[in-house]
Amino acid sequence: MTSHDTEVYTVAPEMPAMFDGMKLAAVATILYIIVRCLNLKSPTAPPDLTYQDTALNRFLLKSCPLLTKEYIPPLLWGKSGHLQTALYGKLGRVSSPHPTGLRKYLPMQDGATATFDLFEPLADHQSGADITMVICPGIGNHSEKHYIRTFVDHSQRQGYRCAVLNHLGALPNIELTSPRMFTYGCTWEFAAMVGYIKKMYPQTQLIVVGFSLGGNIVCKFLGENRANQERVLCCVSVCQGYSALRAQETFLQWDQCRRFYNFLMADNMKKIILSHRGSLFYGGSPKMVDADLRRLYTATSLMQIDDNIMRKFHGYSSLKEYYEKESCVHYIHNVNVPLLLVNSADDPLVHGSLLTIPRTLAEKKENVIFALTLHGGHLGFFEGAVLFPQPLTWMDKVIVGYANTICQWEKQKPACQSQGAHAAETKCSDSTS
Repeated sequence: MTSHDTEVYTVAPEMPAMFDGMKLAAVATILYIIVRCLNLKSPTAPPDLTYQDTALNRFLLKSCPLLTKEYIPPLLWGKSGHLQTALYGKLGRVSSPHPTGLRKYLPMQDGATATFDLFEPLADHQSGADITMVICPGIGNHSEKHYIRTFVDHSQRQGYRCAVLNHLGALPNIELTSPRMFTYGCTWEFAAMVGYIKKMYPQTQLIVVGFSLGGNIVCKFLGENRANQERVLCCVSVCQGYSALRAQETFLQWDQCRRFYNFLMADNMKKIILSHRGSLFYGGSPKMVDADLRRLYTATSLMQIDDNIMRKFHGYSSLKEYYEKESCVHYIHNVNVPLLLVNSADDPLVHGSLLTIPRTLAEKKENVIFALTLHGGHLGFFEGAVLFPQPLTWMDKVIVGYANTICQWEKQKPACQSQGAHAAETKCSDSTS
């Protein structure tokens, strides 16, 4: 008995040391996971730029310093593309303002009613010109989203009129007037908004801006018809994927949790579609049947929803045809106005393989600049010191900075270069003969 007690007594003092070692190992493991998940060891750097050496591009990079300076996200979490994306998805922006605008309603030929919100400038533009930003938000978004409100307020204060498209069916309080809603690449509503702005403000010039899915729509719109580029000074696209056909394969992969994001976006799309089930399924539309509604309830990916619902709005015979016809990759090479394409390397929604499209385009076309940031996530691009982000993001600032520089270039260059390409060539040659 005594020997047993002595044996216990001699082992007991070693236990606290062992537990301390286990605690240290657990803490070290947790810290390692935090550092890896938050990507804390990743450096900050200026955007990786792809462009051709032209007079305009040299002027842009000199006069828009945000394109050549480091983008510095919040220290503790800003280097995680997932957290940047999550914060954008949940909050949109921090301390979002409430710009006041007028809602416009435009009847479409097929019975649909397009809506957009119009915001007048809060100051004179630095160029003295009348400039309107025509803005296309991301998937299922509209003018009331926080990131749109923040960008509109910033643009207004810089002297821009803003027209923001509300995707057909996206506003919860606006009923559909035909059995159709927005799709991945339909440009009809955006074209109607641009046409209205050109008619109501005959002296205005346009800055075209698209976010995510909206970036696909605006680039497709400009490339569909050369006339669509008239009175357009430039275009900016942020965080789009360029090719839905190539993107669909990556959205089924689990790396970067892309399959999970696919599920979340599909769930959001289901809610939007089901909120209009009366117009889409029970309004006498021959395109939709009860079987499509049953498939919608069980869908877990955007591809399933696109195949069973979205492609049928425009009569596409297959998902492949829908993705091919509605992706801007087949039209963007026709865009001849200055074009800034912005993506983030840690965007969990846009696979790195898709970024060969804008990079190749910028290598071939002198009007294109492709800017790839290390961090920013999907439409995040928050800035801040350590923990709390600033109300304005790098994305808001760089779009307005790029637009300001283009306006400055237009104001100072010779009049003969301010026309369309063919007209400018004719006018300049006549002036030198």
